[in-house]
Amino acid sequence: MEPTKHPHGAGERDAARTAAKPATTRVLIVEDEPSMTAGLRDNFEYEGYEVTTAADGIEGLERALAEHPDLILLDVMMPRMSGLDVCRQLKARCPSLPIIMLTARSQEVDKVVGLELGADDYVTKPFSVRELLARSKAVLRRARANPGEQEIRRFDDVEVNLRNCQVRRSGRLVELSAREFELLKYFVCHPGETLNRERLLAEVWGYHHYPSTRTIDAHIVRLRQKIEERPEEPRHILTVHGLGYKFVE
Repeated sequence: MEPTKHPHGAGERDAARTAAKPATTRVLIVEDEPSMTAGLRDNFEYEGYEVTTAADGIEGLERALAEHPDLILLDVMMPRMSGLDVCRQLKARCPSLPIIMLTARSQEVDKVVGLELGADDYVTKPFSVRELLARSKAVLRRARANPGEQEIRRFDDVEVNLRNCQVRRSGRLVELSAREFELLKYFVCHPGETLNRERLLAEVWGYHHYPSTRTIDAHIVRLRQKIEERPEEPRHILTVHGLGYKFVE
């Protein structure tokens, strides 16, 4: 991790820390390397974030569920519970909770698994703090984007509750994965728009260099099976050949 230099004097530094970002933006850092934790804490607090930390996966999971942070920086390799398992459990309970995975590994398989579990972004060590801060702000912007005044969207016999992340069909709860819900949410918040795969990967997965866009097609097949009356002849999530997909209410 490259340190961020702070050229200001003490007074200017305190003023910048206050003005940079409201202190109500809470970041949970789940990292077992003390030096890494200290460096991240210093830089994020300098930018005005309110920071808490956890030194292992179980502590991180417990803190996340108890404190409801705005963003989690989650190391993959940790004692007691891996970051991937923490991500899986958090996204199952809180699909919209923003998570950025941190890892020293460079294998593509880790990146794929992390993103499939619902991670919003993925940063490989060593990384630039400036890049991590920029990615954090981008993830937070997406998470805070107002999906519209309606908290509940309906089409046919399907009801999508954007606040509690639940979907019902004919009154019955539909079991969706965290990623399936985020994908459906993006569709219902952008009705009538033709969305290409690259846009869906960037906005829903939060990643711009995913190994394959075929994962989009697989998720949409499963989503259609759960919400369409006739999945083989969908009425709502339509394929726009050569371009992508479009949601029709």
